[in-house]
Amino acid sequence: MIRKHRSRAAKAAFAISLGVAIVIGLFAAVFARPAHSAGTTVIIGTKNFPEEFILGQLYKQALEAKGFTVSYKENIGSTELIQTSLTSGKINFYPEYTGVIVQVVFHKPSSPKTAHATWELAKKLEAAKGYTVLNPTPFYDTDVVAVTNATAKKYGLKSIGDLKKVGSFKFGGFPECKTRNTCFVGYTKQYGITNATFTPLAGISAYAALDAGSVLAADVFSTDPPLGKGSKYTVLADPKHVTGFQNVAPIVKTSVVTSLGSKFTSTVNAVSAKLSQNAIVAMNKAVIVDKQSAATVAGAFLKANGLK
Repeated sequence: MIRKHRSRAAKAAFAISLGVAIVIGLFAAVFARPAHSAGTTVIIGTKNFPEEFILGQLYKQALEAKGFTVSYKENIGSTELIQTSLTSGKINFYPEYTGVIVQVVFHKPSSPKTAHATWELAKKLEAAKGYTVLNPTPFYDTDVVAVTNATAKKYGLKSIGDLKKVGSFKFGGFPECKTRNTCFVGYTKQYGITNATFTPLAGISAYAALDAGSVLAADVFSTDPPLGKGSKYTVLADPKHVTGFQNVAPIVKTSVVTSLGSKFTSTVNAVSAKLSQNAIVAMNKAVIVDKQSAATVAGAFLKANGLK
């Protein structure tokens, strides 16, 4: 009888010790996991042009190299469309231009007078909606107005305001340019241009339209390869800073930033810090002119800079 009770006691003690061991083991397993493996997926989206594809791949591949789980959705569309994807939860991360955040997303009539102040305002505005704006890139890519060198010489065009000297003309740009304060609306209002008719260029290169003479002036991007050394195009000065300051800064849902912690933030910021003007222009050329894939170009850049 005593032996039987001892046996039961031994079994009970074993069961208790086993249970404790299991609990301790479970706690150990949980705390041993890296913070970013807790089930949060970074869902990266991009807009609808090559520079955005490059940026998306840079952040995607750098995060994956650090062990984060990433879902990638390329070529979503314009600012308006990708913002809908963000606010609806279809994505929780995308690279945006700081002046666009201020003037297009939040409809401010103008941006602050410096790049840093523009980023700070963008951060404040997005934070109120539950999003975090991470560090900006050194490079900026702003809308600019371009004409052919021949057109600039013919009419003596040096700044956007000089377009008033031209007779009635067609101005080309992405369809969304027509209604933006950072584009056609801003150019015409700020410089008093009343002689321009907007021509949407969806599916056609602005440079091809300029070359063909189907538009006299066009809205293009300052980091476009055709505007490099020896260009046959003239960029008109924008002394009123209609287009604002357009450094890139990723917008991320704040709950994602909180969940994934400092390693996530430092990984993204490390990529942004390396993106100089020369670097992004070179990568744009590799994709747009040399026809390399954005994934290949981004991967090579990350490896060269010790980020992958």
